[in-house]
Amino acid sequence: MTAIRDFFRSIGDAWDGLHPNVRRAIGVAVLVFFIVLPFFFTAGGTFIDNATRALAYAVMALGLNVVVGFAGLLDLGYVAFYALGAFTIGWFGSSFYAQVNHGKGLHIGVTGVTGQLPGIHFNFLLVLVAAVIVCAIFGVLIGLPTLRLRGDYIAIVTLAFGEIIGRVAINGDSLKPFGYAVTAGRQGITPIDSPDLPGLASFGPLDLRPWYWTALGMALLSLFVSFRLRDSRLGRAWIAVREDEVAAASMGVPLVRTKLLAYATGAGLGGMAGAFFAAYFNTVNADQFEFSFSIFILAMIILGGLGSIWGVVAGAIVLSYINTYFIPNTFKSLPHHIGLNFDLTDLSFGIFGFLLVIMMVLRPQGLIPERRRKLELTEGVGAGDSEMPIEVSV
Repeated sequence: MTAIRDFFRSIGDAWDGLHPNVRRAIGVAVLVFFIVLPFFFTAGGTFIDNATRALAYAVMALGLNVVVGFAGLLDLGYVAFYALGAFTIGWFGSSFYAQVNHGKGLHIGVTGVTGQLPGIHFNFLLVLVAAVIVCAIFGVLIGLPTLRLRGDYIAIVTLAFGEIIGRVAINGDSLKPFGYAVTAGRQGITPIDSPDLPGLASFGPLDLRPWYWTALGMALLSLFVSFRLRDSRLGRAWIAVREDEVAAASMGVPLVRTKLLAYATGAGLGGMAGAFFAAYFNTVNADQFEFSFSIFILAMIILGGLGSIWGVVAGAIVLSYINTYFIPNTFKSLPHHIGLNFDLTDLSFGIFGFLLVIMMVLRPQGLIPERRRKLELTEGVGAGDSEMPIEVSV
């Protein structure tokens, strides 16, 4: 265990010791690598599919990291924003409301066959903006009941919000304000319009490269927003609230506005990823929005490092590939080889829990920890190799 811990520590120290220009050069090289990566694999193959999902999960995790990692507000109902983002594209990017405009439909920024279909059909970029706005509004609404709460009580309220949205997704077909159903219930909304973006080929199941590049663009946008917010005055206010809410308030940090902005920002990124997933899966199904999804995204943050932007990306990619590739493909039949009569897919979340326990033992600050948290968890550690990090209360 000590050897593994020291290995991760040496990598982090080596990165911290690099010149800023060297870091930028490495960053540009990595970006170019990710852009050209799809050309080395089959256009509709498994690798591009898994990579696309991993990037979309990274966007989702970066959004939750704003709430949990930056502001320190435990959110167990993040699946609600996945659902709201998905339903946004279901409302504004499908034939769900076929009776709109006397059956002629409403079309904004779409071309080809989509421009002739009944229902509401907005350009994919407009739908993403709408998903961000809708989820940001609901993020503020979920934040209002938690303004006077702390710790576990925040988790309970956010968990309840996630469950409420899940129930509405299942039973929303009976809710008909202005004569229009909110959801399609368990039947789901399908098909969803495929994106039509300039400079990219037609989106479809046989060529996943446009999907990959779209997810990559969303991930880069989320990274830019995360870095700019973290280094801004608002980001420092979030960190102050996370470290000591009472001290932050006494220093003039407006707690109400600061918390609500954290919820709104995190919800907006989650909604954007939710809309992408709905388009990618070509359906909005109420059974997708389960509590386990919130825990899955939260595990990405814990694995990568609370508050660490690059750590969250790494955690999202690792857990995504474990979930979509290693468990269902590589190690699925492993129990049968040792005489056990079950598939490894039946223990997916048990495996994630085991990984988190191992991380808490070997590297509690995460794969790529935030510098502040790294100091908190290693302060007071002696020079001996046998000593373990101890947490220091702040």
